[in-house]
Amino acid sequence: MAKERETYGIDIAGVHRELELFEVKPGLRIAILNILGDTELVEACATALSEKLKTLDYDVLVTAEAKSIPLAHALSVATGKPYVILRKSYKPYMGDALQSETLSITTGKPQTLYLDEKDRVSVKGKQVIILDDVISTGSTLQGMRLILGKAGAKIAAEAAILTEGERAKWSGITSLGHLPMFTD
Repeated sequence: MAKERETYGIDIAGVHRELELFEVKPGLRIAILNILGDTELVEACATALSEKLKTLDYDVLVTAEAKSIPLAHALSVATGKPYVILRKSYKPYMGDALQSETLSITTGKPQTLYLDEKDRVSVKGKQVIILDDVISTGSTLQGMRLILGKAGAKIAAEAAILTEGERAKWSGITSLGHLPMFTD
């Protein structure tokens, strides 16, 4: 039987969740937001983010695989804007894909992001919003910026459900809240 984990309570877009704390390295724990399968939270966040982004001029939403895909889809429905997914593995049908490496705090190892050849056309010369579920270290965000720059996209804004860690570092991110990091 799994032990009961300590949680961190947070209200996001009018929805309360108890986020379990997980140790990502010795002495450092983070609250894990997992929106996969949480339709109520995803829909509430998409509605709230669409309100925050409504004054911006942009063409496409861009996110990285996998946890933020439901958010990108729901935000696409709410805004009427298409979305593109940066994949974490290359498949032959992706053709001449662009790639960039990231280091996520939750995986603790390098990952590669790929922009499918067909999606390069969707972002080239377009104003895009980079979207993520939680921005912690900024590594995934940086990887997305690099790949979109290679593709000729222009970044109109960066958005997330939550930022995490040093709050001042994320002042330019459109978000719905902030998570602290927990040190022992």
